[in-house]
Amino acid sequence: MPTVVFANPKGGSSKSTSCLVLAMMLAKAGRTVAILDTDRNQPIADWRTGKSKSSIKVISNKDVDEDRIVRVIEAERRRHAYVFVDTEGSASLLVSRAILRADFVLVPLQASAVDARQASRAVALVKREEEVIGRTIPFRVLLTRTSPLIQTGLEREIAGVMEKAKLPTFKNHLHERQAFKLMFARRLTLDELDAKVSGLDKAITNAEALAKEFTQVVNAKEPAHA
Repeated sequence: MPTVVFANPKGGSSKSTSCLVLAMMLAKAGRTVAILDTDRNQPIADWRTGKSKSSIKVISNKDVDEDRIVRVIEAERRRHAYVFVDTEGSASLLVSRAILRADFVLVPLQASAVDARQASRAVALVKREEEVIGRTIPFRVLLTRTSPLIQTGLEREIAGVMEKAKLPTFKNHLHERQAFKLMFARRLTLDELDAKVSGLDKAITNAEALAKEFTQVVNAKEPAHA
């Protein structure tokens, strides 16, 4: 089943948020999901220590290093519909090995001028590994922390840069929402948060739309592994 790597050598690009939001929506739809949290800060492993009843399996970096990551990915592929790898914000050997085993790479990118300039580095990671293994690794850029109300001039400019560079980009963005931060703070899924959380319904709608597009994109690709 698909192995999806969330990669961007720049920290703070919302890799963990994107990873967990999509995993939540897939689990909600009845899919089995395992997340390998290789981020040094362990945000998703920390989330899993909470009281959430979600079926998502999380494996911390204590059990995954550059020598074991390929074996762990292959083992979880046999048990789960999706395997997600949340990587650290660097171009490390561990990140490279994860991408080598990826069926799809999702590149989260904040809609800021600084982050936009990092897009080429993130894509270069994928292209470098394609040369190593001699096959195409499908990828797509996801703009994160965008305005949920109206697209700003900067966001339009960055979207234009992505289009000009012919970088495949998700039509849906992951918006800036309080609920996406609270799911980490309270260690719960979006559906488990207090209904009084500001904008929760809109955050769930955003997450569902993104998950639908993600599923269509990933399932349209022929898996790289049997």
